[in-house]
Amino acid sequence: MQEFVESFLNYLAVERSLSKNTIISYKRDLRKYIGYLKNCPINSLSESSRKNISDFMFTLKDKGLSASSISRNLAAIKVFHRFLLRERILKTDPSGLLESPKLWKKIPDVLSIEEVEDLLRSCDLHQMQGLRDRAILELMYATGLRVSEAVNLKVQDVNFDAGFLRCIGKGSKERIVPLGRQAIISVKRYLEKARPKLAKNASDDSILFLSRLGKRISRQSFWKLVKYYARRARIKKELKPHTLRHSFATHLLSRGADLRSVQEMLGHADISTTQIYTHIDKNRLKAIHQKYHPRP
Repeated sequence: MQEFVESFLNYLAVERSLSKNTIISYKRDLRKYIGYLKNCPINSLSESSRKNISDFMFTLKDKGLSASSISRNLAAIKVFHRFLLRERILKTDPSGLLESPKLWKKIPDVLSIEEVEDLLRSCDLHQMQGLRDRAILELMYATGLRVSEAVNLKVQDVNFDAGFLRCIGKGSKERIVPLGRQAIISVKRYLEKARPKLAKNASDDSILFLSRLGKRISRQSFWKLVKYYARRARIKKELKPHTLRHSFATHLLSRGADLRSVQEMLGHADISTTQIYTHIDKNRLKAIHQKYHPRP
C-alpha cells in the first residue's frame, strides 16, 4: 500500500505542483489511514470499504481531533482514492459518497487593537533584536502573512515606494499585499540599523529577517518570539503567530473592509474560509440593532 502513497505524493508534486508543506500534510494523514487499514486487517486497498473509512474517521474523533482536522484527513483520503481510480489501481472509490463532518464555527482567538499596541510596544527599540522583532510583528499584523510566508520573504519582495510586498503562499501562488505606514517605518528602521549587523555572517543575504547568526529565522523562532513578547506585554490570551493573522483579518472586517478584499490579502482560495472572520462582538451587534431597528 505504501508504494501507492509514494506514487500519489509524486503526482501531487510533479503534476499538481503543490507546496512542500501541503505534500507533507498529505503524507502524514495518509500514513495514519494506511496504518489503520493494516490493523483492520486489509490486505490491499481494493478491499477498503466505505465503512473502513467511516470507522477511521470515528477513531480520529475518539482521539480528540477537531472537525476541521478530521475533514482534512478525509479530504486527503478522497484525493488519494480518486488518484487510484484514475490510475486504474482501483475499480471503485469507497470514499466517493462520504461527507465531511459538520464543521462547527470556531471563532479564532484574536487580539484587541489595544493588545496589539501593547505587543508592539513591548519590543526594546534600543536593541538590535528588538528592532528586528518589532519589524516582524508590525509586518505580520499589517499584512496577515502566514509564518511560512514571512520566513521566506526576501529584501527585494518589499516595495517601500509602492507600499506593497510580494509573497509566495500556498500552492506556490504569488500575491501582492499592501504594507501599512507603520510597518514600512519599522521595516526600514530594521534594514538601516539592525540587519546590516545581522547580515555580516549571512550565507544568503537576500533573506529579509535574519537570526543573530545571520541565518533565515526558523518557524519555531517565530513562535518563541510571539510568546516572548506576549509575556512581556502581559497579554493573558494564548498567542501564536497565526493570532496576528486572525487579528489582521478581524480588525479589517470590523472597520468596514469588504470580504473579497480580505480574502485576496489573506490568499484564501475559497471565500468561505475568510467568512470565519465575520464574527461580530455582542456590543457592536447591540449597537447596530439599536441604530437600525424601527423599534429599538
